[in-house]
Amino acid sequence: MVDPAVAELPAVPAPNIEARREAVARHEALAVPVGGLGVLAELGCWLAAAQGVCPPRAPGRPRAVVVAADHGIAAAGVSAYPAGTTQRQAAAARDRVLPAAVVADVAGASVRVVDVGLDTPDPADERYRVRRGSGRIDHEDALTADETDAALRIGRALADEEVDAGADLLVPASLGVGATTAASTITAAVTGLEPVVVVGRGSGIGDDAWMRKAAAIRDALRRTRSVRRDPVGLLRVAGGADLAVLTGFLLQASLRRTPVLVDGLVVIAAATLAEQLAPGARQWWLAAQRSPEPAADALLARLQLEPVLDLGVRVGDGTGALALLPMLTMAARLLTDTATAADSGIAPARV
Repeated sequence: MVDPAVAELPAVPAPNIEARREAVARHEALAVPVGGLGVLAELGCWLAAAQGVCPPRAPGRPRAVVVAADHGIAAAGVSAYPAGTTQRQAAAARDRVLPAAVVADVAGASVRVVDVGLDTPDPADERYRVRRGSGRIDHEDALTADETDAALRIGRALADEEVDAGADLLVPASLGVGATTAASTITAAVTGLEPVVVVGRGSGIGDDAWMRKAAAIRDALRRTRSVRRDPVGLLRVAGGADLAVLTGFLLQASLRRTPVLVDGLVVIAAATLAEQLAPGARQWWLAAQRSPEPAADALLARLQLEPVLDLGVRVGDGTGALALLPMLTMAARLLTDTATAADSGIAPARV
């Protein structure tokens, strides 16, 4: 059964291939050796295709949207942090002292924190809350069917709000103790990999917590047998409010022709399900950096996305993606400001 929140989605529009071709041709005309700008050139071409214009503009209103939610599986001791820490992380983000907020200030981005499932919610802002914490996925479903539908709708609405407010590049991110356990379970369900292959160190756990996490993923994975080919079913059984909101957010951003930087296992897991629901959505995404989580590599390979950076950043709050923003500005400026070989007379000798 198709969830009403994602029923009858329009086809995802493709980025502008002609603008990309123009960017490639412009790079070939610059006063630099062929291929001399490497990844910076590819970033400029990606921006041109996403914006539909060459030369592209540097992102003028990049926006990070951080969704915060608690997970019942945290009670199984799968994280280095105790259940309830998520609320303090969200407060740190709002106070601009979380790593993502600090990096965003440097990169010229703004950060929005949204409570979609904290167990100790802020009563002042209930507009986007799906529920108080997600179910413990090794024993029960993360969400009900109605909650899953609501979460997908919230994610789509959040993307619409940001694009309508002028955001020209989006950075989805997450805060949630236990979230990588849910994301790793989804990875195992989608890829067919064993739990011990996808389980990572998440928040920096030791060997004992790693074994508890592997066992929790194993037990949760068993519960997904009937829904492994159903993205919405997977979100309901083994995901959570944050994963479902992010899935809706990612697919809607693509429908709105808005480029997205993906980073962190939770976001990448949501992206994988969004691509299943809206084929072609991945054309609007750029993998910002390689996650130390083994599950992330498996999913990025499935999405055919190659990470730009390898920073070793494990936090899922968007820090790695935001660190890429200055490079996108450089990539755009290289296409607008670099002299051509014809104008400068700088060209290789014909031999």
